[in-house]
Amino acid sequence: MTNYMVVTAMGVDRPGLVGKISNLVSVCECDIVDSRMGLFGNEFTLIMMISGSWSSITQIETRLPSLSVELELMTVMKRTSKHTPQNYISRIEVSFYGEDQRGTMNTITQFLHERSLDLAAVRSHADEHNDKGIHTQTILLSINIPEKVDLATLENSIHDLANQLQLDCNIKRMQGIAAP
Repeated sequence: MTNYMVVTAMGVDRPGLVGKISNLVSVCECDIVDSRMGLFGNEFTLIMMISGSWSSITQIETRLPSLSVELELMTVMKRTSKHTPQNYISRIEVSFYGEDQRGTMNTITQFLHERSLDLAAVRSHADEHNDKGIHTQTILLSINIPEKVDLATLENSIHDLANQLQLDCNIKRMQGIAAP
């Protein structure tokens, strides 16, 4: 039986961190099922889902703490199960862009929550344009669409939200759903 575990790691960025963590996964006879890495300021962040036998996952749980100390990383591990996808009819990718405003992400995620929409992925980034003194933001969302949602109505609502927030908005339909 395959077992799964999510591992997160964070610490000051330097070369070789991903290599040493992935080496441990390999030595413990586990597989990396999914992973993401990012830099936030000078901080390296990694999240990965690994799979393996019960004893292989236990080896990771036993050996990762000492590697974390050696690499000066903060790590968290949690056993989990394989993701069971829901029955969504579609996915849309939405991008918002404009002047950076405090509370924008909160407003957008609250909008999605009120409509019981599932976020598959979120990425946001703020830039400072020193020559003009303007701060801009980009927010990219992948949203899973359940059957009960009228896609055209949702798209209109998202555009209305973007107008309310004074942001540019682009919506791309995924998985073969044609625009009306």
